[in-house]
Amino acid sequence: MKRREFVIKGSMASIALATSTSMLGNFSSFNGANETVNMGIIGTGSRGAGLIPFINQIENLKVVACCDILPTHLENGINRADGNPKAYTDYRKLLENKDIDAVLVAVPFGLHAEIELDALDAGKHIYGEKTLAKGYHDIKALLEKKTPKTIFQTGHQYHSSRLYNHVVALIKNGKIGDITAFECQWNRNGDWRRSVPKTELEKLINWRMYREYSGGLTAELSSHQIDFVNWVLEATPEQVMGTGGIDYYKDGRETYDNTHLIYSYPDGIEAKFTCLTTNARNDYQIKVMGNKGTFLLDYTNAWFYPEGHYKKEKGNVDGVSGATIQWEEGKGIPINVNHANPSKQALMDFRDSIKNSKTPLSNLRTGAKTAIAVQMALDAMYNNKIVKWEDQFTKYFT
Repeated sequence: MKRREFVIKGSMASIALATSTSMLGNFSSFNGANETVNMGIIGTGSRGAGLIPFINQIENLKVVACCDILPTHLENGINRADGNPKAYTDYRKLLENKDIDAVLVAVPFGLHAEIELDALDAGKHIYGEKTLAKGYHDIKALLEKKTPKTIFQTGHQYHSSRLYNHVVALIKNGKIGDITAFECQWNRNGDWRRSVPKTELEKLINWRMYREYSGGLTAELSSHQIDFVNWVLEATPEQVMGTGGIDYYKDGRETYDNTHLIYSYPDGIEAKFTCLTTNARNDYQIKVMGNKGTFLLDYTNAWFYPEGHYKKEKGNVDGVSGATIQWEEGKGIPINVNHANPSKQALMDFRDSIKNSKTPLSNLRTGAKTAIAVQMALDAMYNNKIVKWEDQFTKYFT
């Protein structure tokens, strides 16, 4: 794909992102804690528009512009935002607006780097939806961009979850002993397909189904859990093997409808990742297993399950003497932490990072590590081989 062009092949016309001169930096400075961060949303499909209600709820964060090339998506984004945001069909025009401090980039995966590089040239702070970028070339292009005054947050929102942060701290403090393995899944029962009003819009709306634009289930779902494993271990994978296929939905898609990955990390730690589109049993979960116990996490809850015999705590619960407390059968001891929705918290953290000129927890470097791991998995599955971490990437993280 050309750097300045995204073409949906078929009967629809090319959607040109034409070459333009570099925009002069317009780096925002914030002089007061109460100053509002004005945001532009680039891509108001399901994710971009879905985050707007959270932004409406966050103090000192405001949507002032929306951009999408699909009129229905653009209208949806505009209608969801408080106030009267400006509408754009060309993201470059949005970037020229000096009243915009930051952008949320929620476009098809293959366009992330294109738009984010232009946003960095325009001096905008960036909340870039996961996965960071598609392919090694684009990942390296972002890593090599010099942006000392710009905040870049990658949209792996569980990095912002106060619950997940608490569990990570417990793991690092030895709660489950020596980590030996991770088992992760994100299973659904559905074809992952979206309705298309016109045939020529198929690849634009269902871009997740096509390899040119998408990393499939690995980039869209498993990447969150891969990011978590990297975070916990403070490491990147040494190698990955994987398999998958288009085994159930014979509908012309190019990305797999099931994926199964095994990553090898330092110290002999293995991490497994499964994504199904044909069975939703247990939905999303992460198991972190150590020689002293296991943590089980879902979207917003966590449990600790110790190894060996455990004497359940007894007490008086709801007037029933001897009832079991602090234990849920099959899951273990609940980890109780008050926390906001992870996506909302991530946006709150993004605002605070801008105001305080502080690097986000989920940043360009952590996002790049995960993006490299995702591309390794795609290469492993599509080429039926074991793919190793390449030394060329290590220089970016040392």
